[in-house]
Amino acid sequence: MITYSLQSGSNGNAIYVEAGDVRLLFDAGVSGKTAEGRMRVRGHEIRDATALIISHDHADHMRCAGIYQRKFGLPIYMSARTHRAYRENLGHLKDVRYFEVGQPLRFNGVVVYTVPTPHDAADGAVFVVEHAGRRLGILTDLGHSFAALRRLLPTLDAAYLESNYDPHLLATGPYPLSLQARIRGSGGHLSNQEAAALVRESAKRLRWVVLSHLSEQNNRPELALEAHRREVGPRFPLYVASRYDLGPLMSL
Repeated sequence: MITYSLQSGSNGNAIYVEAGDVRLLFDAGVSGKTAEGRMRVRGHEIRDATALIISHDHADHMRCAGIYQRKFGLPIYMSARTHRAYRENLGHLKDVRYFEVGQPLRFNGVVVYTVPTPHDAADGAVFVVEHAGRRLGILTDLGHSFAALRRLLPTLDAAYLESNYDPHLLATGPYPLSLQARIRGSGGHLSNQEAAALVRESAKRLRWVVLSHLSEQNNRPELALEAHRREVGPRFPLYVASRYDLGPLMSL
């Protein structure tokens, strides 16, 4: 299995995963032109993707889903509730394949488990991609450190994990109190410290973690890495998904 993020953050999200002969895109928050160009840097064509799988109805995860289908011919997998919540922004879609969050998707030997989250979306999900005994988590926009997430992480071999904000930067930054409360609340995002505690609890099996969905205003890569290093030590393989470009090419 190989994987990389095309971009990760509130300015747009998309993650590529290739396992066997299955090529999956998770989310469509970056433009078609950008996605196509960044995949070509890695020798991949977006038109060859088996499917586009949407996690939830927020614009930074699905604003370009309609373009990906109309321009590149990708079938879109999402829940019916997610589609209804964002339908007016997508334009006409010819190939939408609904799934119930909590039910698995199957693609020629690859299983994608869909896991419901408490994030403040219409029907939010995170994903576990399983192939040949390896399990990769795509875990962002989590809401809070909920019980199913804590049970899930120790079963994974690697993960993209949200590490959204530094509490001090959030408290002293430009966001109004109402938005700060939303981010810290049960439907918001994980702080560096919350994410790091999850990694510490699961580090025995995890081979690597890519810290993802970092806030531009309320976080910095070095702060996220520092928080995790305090919990898991200097040798655990940690990486950061860029808000502005391709993330690291990872294998499993």
